[in-house]
Amino acid sequence: MTSSSIVCAREERVDPNVTVQEGSLLLDDQLCFALYAASRSVTARYRPLLEELGLTYPQYLVMLVLWEQGSVSVRELGAALQLESSTLSPLLKRLEAGNLIRRERRADDERSVAITLTEAGASLRERARTVPLAIGDAMGLTPEQHTTVKQLLRVLIANVSRG
Repeated sequence: MTSSSIVCAREERVDPNVTVQEGSLLLDDQLCFALYAASRSVTARYRPLLEELGLTYPQYLVMLVLWEQGSVSVRELGAALQLESSTLSPLLKRLEAGNLIRRERRADDERSVAITLTEAGASLRERARTVPLAIGDAMGLTPEQHTTVKQLLRVLIANVSRG
């Protein structure tokens, strides 16, 4: 059986109205797999849109935080994106090499590094405005569904984060 025939077979038997039995080991019954597959699908939709901006998806997330907040510390950025500084460092180096951000030690705290947008990084914001619209169209959700999914995911994240 080919990979595509497995996917087709899976799609044919998925019924959103059927409740999952506890302890089920069916792939289609795993919420983690649905989240994983949805994340991969949505991220794949971002790729061509972000290539036009010269960004990867993680770099885009960094830029979103900076467009929203202006200057942030590496610690604040890591908290906002739920990423470790070891993961952020290579992203920031590439954005800095692309002249989109600047990293400078804060005068009031030499241990802290401030990340700010360059003029090029700030101007990229206008070109990026089409990205959320295109992704929203690709998702095909009504505004109500979009809000509901986002709310449920936030509840899920909060619950799982608590331990």
